[in-house]
Amino acid sequence: MTKNHRFFLDLAFRIAETNLGKTKLNPSVGTIIVKDNAVISSGVTSINGRPHSEFNALNKKNINFNGAHLYTTLEPCTHYGSTPPCVNIIIRKKIKKVFYSFHDPDLRTLKKAKMILKNNKIKTKLIKNINFKDFYKSYFFNKKYNLPFISAKIALSKDYYSINKKSKWITNNLSKKVTHLLRSKNDCIISTSKTINKDNALLNCRLDGLNSNKPDLFIIDLNLKLKKNLLINNITNKRKTFLITNIRNKNKVALFKKKSFKIIFIKSLNKKNEFLKLFTKIYRLHYSRVLFETGLTFLNSLLKFNLIHDLYVLKSNLLLKNYGSNNASTHYIRKIKLNKKIKINLNNDSLYKKEF
Repeated sequence: MTKNHRFFLDLAFRIAETNLGKTKLNPSVGTIIVKDNAVISSGVTSINGRPHSEFNALNKKNINFNGAHLYTTLEPCTHYGSTPPCVNIIIRKKIKKVFYSFHDPDLRTLKKAKMILKNNKIKTKLIKNINFKDFYKSYFFNKKYNLPFISAKIALSKDYYSINKKSKWITNNLSKKVTHLLRSKNDCIISTSKTINKDNALLNCRLDGLNSNKPDLFIIDLNLKLKKNLLINNITNKRKTFLITNIRNKNKVALFKKKSFKIIFIKSLNKKNEFLKLFTKIYRLHYSRVLFETGLTFLNSLLKFNLIHDLYVLKSNLLLKNYGSNNASTHYIRKIKLNKKIKINLNNDSLYKKEF
């Protein structure tokens, strides 16, 4: 493998990152077209998953793709779905060689692209990329279990308090920006009415360039106690917002429906299988990457039942002592070894990622 192959595949992954969490049940794929050792076109999987990246890179006028090399992060699809397979346009545009880093676990495509392209005199090569070896971890999980990939985030003080009695915030403004970035990498956020009522939270992305990205929102509100005068009530028509409840009071439900909330009824959330049933419903609504932003009580349930795949802990360097408190035990969070510190400048805060 030459350095050029590594460079172009790395570039394709960087492009794929831009739509990570925005392509529903489809993976976010990046594609680079190279001719005479120069990039002549690129593409990424479109928002909501269609068209695919290879089509977006090749469906351009006034570019001669004859004899070019195509670098893509995932094996090109070979099956007909909402759109024709990407191998069709690769053949039609007379690409000479195709390089990719992962086989697609979708059984309709898995390891089929090589044979189809070979029959059309197009060489292929699988090149594993160490720099992005976990890029499709969530997609592979989706395909294997038909469930969304679950991430969670929490902010803690140095002495493990999640509530600051003196201030609304545990961590600083740079950490808050990291939270907005994490939200942008997921297609929905799950929180609780307790958390939203307390913070009057919007749970959207407020970063330059990502302001238009508003992941859909699921609010766990089993007793329909969400307050009526919250900021979040004013934006339900700008993104899909779901209320998860076990209250079937027609009048109460009707009031929330008038505010454009969509209602999901469940019996309870006390056992692991009840969580999994809820996650199945969410996946069937075409959500593949979920970020939980809740208090310590709910986070404990997710940790207890081993339901989290990636946990992000934003930790302040401050000792809150008497100014700190928790509304639940820190038993589960303290058991986690926070040994993977992400290299990022957050002044006196730190960001840890725990993979389960």
